[in-house]
Amino acid sequence: MLLTALAPMIWGSTYLITTELLPADRPLLAATIRCLPAGLLFILFTRKLPAGSWWWKSAVLAVLNIAAFQPLIFITAYRLPGGVGAIVAALGPFVVAALSYPLLRLAPAPRTLIASVFGLIGVALVVLRATAVLDTLGLAAGAAGTVVMALGTVLGRKWGAPQAGLLALTGWQLAIGGALLLPLTLAVEGLPGELNGKNLAGYGYLVVFGAMLSYALWFRGVAKLAPARVSMLGLMSPVVAAVLGWVVLGQALTGWQLLGAALVIGSVVWGAMAPARKAPVAEVREPALVR
Repeated sequence: MLLTALAPMIWGSTYLITTELLPADRPLLAATIRCLPAGLLFILFTRKLPAGSWWWKSAVLAVLNIAAFQPLIFITAYRLPGGVGAIVAALGPFVVAALSYPLLRLAPAPRTLIASVFGLIGVALVVLRATAVLDTLGLAAGAAGTVVMALGTVLGRKWGAPQAGLLALTGWQLAIGGALLLPLTLAVEGLPGELNGKNLAGYGYLVVFGAMLSYALWFRGVAKLAPARVSMLGLMSPVVAAVLGWVVLGQALTGWQLLGAALVIGSVVWGAMAPARKAPVAEVREPALVR
């Protein structure tokens, strides 16, 4: 769990890196550069390609975890204050709880459902009482990113890891997702005329830490830990983002926003740590022996 927790801690710094080091208004380019080189490096290192059903499973996970999630999270980073965007993403455990019932036959504990209500109230306090201008597209992108990441987490736990290993699976997802993003990036944003040293440093950080290290740890945790425990660790992302915003950028939250943030964080911890229960299934009887 401690190793897996490093991934959302690293992702919490994405907001700071995006706003301070990357070229403005290029979320698709940031997502593509973050994922495609990292995926190709993993594939070159493992020298393994998907086999059997893992061709389509890898493609589904790549769309959810990379091709869809990455642009959404960068749109959120460009359009929302870091702490607010990350706190919206902290609702992921509740989406995971809802998806785990039909896909994994895991029923959420009652206190998880109660905690989700308080979590939504906390997000409302953060959004409605915010002194900063909160962009509608940024909020929508953050919510959509939370849903697709939760679905990728649940399906990743359902399917487990291939025989090729978790590093290979990480490389497949990053490479496929990055390849899907590349033509969209060229068509919509194109390539920047020039990149300065600050931009290159930001992209380098995203490739090495934001993709290779963090996703290797995250997918390892998804394959080994219960979805509720994995999603609970997403709590570290808004905490890191908020701390960096306060310390580095001097961003301040109002008293109502601080109350809402505390309510969200407390609800996530209290609700996501509740043990999931197997959903009831019909009894299956052994067939009688034919003599």
